[in-house]
Amino acid sequence: MIVELVRASSPPMSASPPSSSACHISHTYLTFPPLRVLSVSSAETCFAFLVDEKMPLPPRAPLRAWSRVPLPRVAKKWAPSRNISTAPAVDHVEPFAPPPPPPSSSPRAEKVRNAAPFSAFLTDTHSRQHNYLRISLTERCNLRCTYCMPSEGVQLSPDRDILTTPEIVYLSSLFVNQGVTKIRLTGGEPTVRKDILPLMQQIGALRRTGLKELALTTNGISLHRKLEGMVEAGLTGVNISLDTLDPLQFPLLTRRNGFEAVMRSIDRVKDLNRAGAGIKLKINIVAMRGVNDDQILPFVAMTESEDLEVRFIEYMPFGGNKWSQKKMLPYEQIRQRIQDKWPTFERMRDERNAVSKTWRVPGFVGRVGFITSMTEDFCGTCNRLRITSDGNLKVCLHGNTEVSLRDLLRAEGDGEPMDEGAFEALRQLELDRSGNGSEGWITKERQLLDVIGAAVKRKKAKHAGMGELEKMENRPMILIGG
Repeated sequence: MIVELVRASSPPMSASPPSSSACHISHTYLTFPPLRVLSVSSAETCFAFLVDEKMPLPPRAPLRAWSRVPLPRVAKKWAPSRNISTAPAVDHVEPFAPPPPPPSSSPRAEKVRNAAPFSAFLTDTHSRQHNYLRISLTERCNLRCTYCMPSEGVQLSPDRDILTTPEIVYLSSLFVNQGVTKIRLTGGEPTVRKDILPLMQQIGALRRTGLKELALTTNGISLHRKLEGMVEAGLTGVNISLDTLDPLQFPLLTRRNGFEAVMRSIDRVKDLNRAGAGIKLKINIVAMRGVNDDQILPFVAMTESEDLEVRFIEYMPFGGNKWSQKKMLPYEQIRQRIQDKWPTFERMRDERNAVSKTWRVPGFVGRVGFITSMTEDFCGTCNRLRITSDGNLKVCLHGNTEVSLRDLLRAEGDGEPMDEGAFEALRQLELDRSGNGSEGWITKERQLLDVIGAAVKRKKAKHAGMGELEKMENRPMILIGG
């Protein structure tokens, strides 16, 4: 005897078999003799039909209803059939096939679907893929750190030269669409920008299109007042610049007061992390011989009970910071001081493309990092690009070649800053020119990508070494964005 279990689209019993559009044989299993089950359906119920095994089954022969067999509820999820049947297929049952993919909605969608694994525009001639973008939001700062800003200050750009929020969001989107997965907002001091929260909300929304990390580098003076809104916008990491744990030494290094405010911001990050915010907290220290090198061990001691990373940065030359090799404290000397105090100090595995060499004291909760730009460069794995607050693309922190993205963005508007209305007007103009609603805006994107790609392709294998860097013309750090 043969039992065929046929899934039906409607439950009423019938003496005639369901039509091919209403049933489906999915699997075949052997059961108690002399019956063979040809199909077990994943539907809620199925119908079994009894057939004499000795009698040949004519095409479309009527089948007599035998019984109604309940099946357990399962998720309605299609899976390919496992054909282990030893009986002939029933000719009126059509095999199930998944629906074909929807047709391409536009030429642009087709390009995205067939895109290379990583953008050629962001890949340089040394096969480095740049998926990390740092954007400076402002040249302004509420501190005057000696290694960052010349003692006489800096000439600030006119407000109209600074990128607007729509321009920053548009460029962020362009880079994310090309493969950037991490964006860090810097300055100046980014928290002094009045619209930083709505700006971060718009950039944070790019998680839908591939952004994975949204980070911030700050001096911490104002962070504690805005941190909750930033976390809601998608903030995943904070680097706080703090070069001393001595409140009396703080104003000597920063030329301003504010130590208590910085510590309040650090404590606020810890509080939110205890509540589950998951913010990666790092404290950046520029270590200078004879200036703040007595703070090395106190900073390492912070990692004993706190889940954070303190990172010692080798003192680097930038415009106007009066760099000298005598004050530059090499990584190996910092590490040796720590190892003299904690002999079991050990190296950890670094993340891919990490600029920091990560260590720890066994038993301590936190970690210690070293950024060795001067003595052991990490140019070979560099994946970073920078956009300055006035809209220039800088492919290397220590390079003095820049290209303006701002000027290209504003070309159709006679160089005027672009707000939301200007972007919409330009988009409509492009659509009208092309006569094709899907292609108009691509013209501007292509121009920008060509400029970006050419700049990335010119990136050198490595930056100049010590002895040459201090002789090169470069912006002050505050005008680059760190």
